Amino acid sequence: MLENEDLTALMSSNNCSILIMIRQLTKDLQKLSDPRRSRIHSRFFKTGKGEYGEGDIFLGLKVPQQRQLARKYLDLSFRDLQKLLNNKIHEYRLIALIILTTKYKKTKEKKIKKQIIDFYLKNTKNINNWDLVDLSAYHLLGDYLLNKDRSILYRLARSENLWKRRMAIVSTFAFIKQNQFTDTLKLAEILLKDKQDLIHKAVGWMLREVGKRNREVEERFLEKYKKIMPRTMLRYAIEKFEEEKRLMYLKTKCSNS
Repeated sequence: MLENEDLTALMSSNNCSILIMIRQLTKDLQKLSDPRRSRIHSRFFKTGKGEYGEGDIFLGLKVPQQRQLARKYLDLSFRDLQKLLNNKIHEYRLIALIILTTKYKKTKEKKIKKQIIDFYLKNTKNINNWDLVDLSAYHLLGDYLLNKDRSILYRLARSENLWKRRMAIVSTFAFIKQNQFTDTLKLAEILLKDKQDLIHKAVGWMLREVGKRNREVEERFLEKYKKIMPRTMLRYAIEKFEEEKRLMYLKTKCSNS
């Protein structure tokens, strides 16, 4: 639920409609909460001490339920979304990001798109689990950068923050869909020696997507780096290869481990 000080701030703003919507969303979320699924999600998203999702709290909603709520509360403002993104409960943040991506897709105005991206980048600290990154990064940042300077992705890729690094590589999915592979490959090079398994998986995923559209480009990259890339990254990258070729790559990796 929203913190008491958040509700106090809303009440003092004299914006009763905002207060009512936030309260109603809170009620809707609590009504749909599922303690059993909450425990499952807490384990799945590694919320234990020292794990990547440490401290994250789940109500136990299914993603389709959250998408339905996002449609119901699509008119929430940036101010409202900020309060949701600041919340310690995972579903609040996920719903805020679904609303944000929906707003972005619906508008044709460049000024509004830029406001949405600025707001998104201001909140990278709140986009702090892999599902939050994956459902928003390429829909928002990736799409926005299709015809713009992409240097911000390289800054994110070199960040000490795991989620910023994942955001960098996953954003390139938007480029891959347009058969633009250069930035994906350059960022993959930067992240080759990353210590986090979640980055290995994300890079391997993006390489696999490149291969779906141009196998030759992917295989040139793999031939160059197959001996040094993490096994998980390689395994994700070659997942759709023919069995014989997949085993050949894995064997090569094993012999050089």
